[in-house]
Amino acid sequence: MAHPVSMESAPVVSAPVPTPQPPPSPEQAWLQTVQHQVEASLAELFELPDEASLDVRWAQAMERTRSYSLRPAKRVRPALVVAGYSLARGSLKVPSGVWRFAAGLELLHTFLLIHDDVADQAELRRGGAALHHLLGPGRAGEDLAVVVGDHLFARSLEAMLTSGLRGASEASRYYLAVCRHTAAGQYLDLELSRAPLSEVRLFQTLRVAHLKTARYGFCAPLVCGAMLAGADGELCEALERVGRYVGLAYQLRDDLIGLFGDVRVAGKAADGDFVQGKRTFPVMAAYTRAPVLVRAELEQLWALPPEVKDEAALARARALIEEHGGRAACERMVERASRAGQRALQALPERAGVRELLDTLITRLARRAA
Repeated sequence: MAHPVSMESAPVVSAPVPTPQPPPSPEQAWLQTVQHQVEASLAELFELPDEASLDVRWAQAMERTRSYSLRPAKRVRPALVVAGYSLARGSLKVPSGVWRFAAGLELLHTFLLIHDDVADQAELRRGGAALHHLLGPGRAGEDLAVVVGDHLFARSLEAMLTSGLRGASEASRYYLAVCRHTAAGQYLDLELSRAPLSEVRLFQTLRVAHLKTARYGFCAPLVCGAMLAGADGELCEALERVGRYVGLAYQLRDDLIGLFGDVRVAGKAADGDFVQGKRTFPVMAAYTRAPVLVRAELEQLWALPPEVKDEAALARARALIEEHGGRAACERMVERASRAGQRALQALPERAGVRELLDTLITRLARRAA
């Protein structure tokens, strides 16, 4: 016979009371709006009725690419496009064409990431597998990813040029010219990775950072947004100055993440730059400060084949870079470039609170965890 359970003796388990979340700040709300709008426009760019019946294999590839493109991301470049447009117009209200242009620009960025990951033999991107690993094993996946990247390049241009904005053609031409310089920066990055450390100069790492990241990722989106709004040359030049310094700070922070980062925070391999033999700023800053014997050891470490660059080699590389001032020098450069970016930002006109939004965005970017 079952005995009834006494309510007095039974333990009472209280459900955890959820901690109330503070409402987002105006800057956070704006960034969330940008991310939502751009990702909605990105999804629309993958709706291509003229490709629906091409082949089931192509449809599967596009679905994987769509999911890859819509992974959670900061959407920095679209945010800068919208900020440049809003600053030039003096209003946070933007027409639908701006979202389409910004989504096209983000798709072009995705194309470059795909090709970069193939060239760098990267395994992770935005917390998941790089696209070439999703499309197939080994060389086959790499070849397919290159082709898919070419498709996204064409689609991105279609989107930007059909945004219906008066300045779309001029802004697209400007952005493509910057992309040519980005290709030069990527070429130099790969070429310098094959050179002995003794033949690489510190200023060359800064040139790569400027070409690969600052102009393409920061100057160009801000200027494109202003061009779409019909801004004059003076405002475009002022925005380019802001982007130049912020982009440098961003890339140098990325150099630190690529050597000292946490994969759980960065969403990509924390040893990638070492495995690929990248001659980044912290590496060369330490090399120029190190005594002869340490320089020789750094040369040996960076010349190791990727397959033998294990945890012990990475730990030794990190220790040498830290001990001989490479990390500290890079941190100082990040701080210096960030301050210069803030000064350039304060020289911009204050319209509709856009300068404050940019200030918040820039601060977040410069202080990413490494």
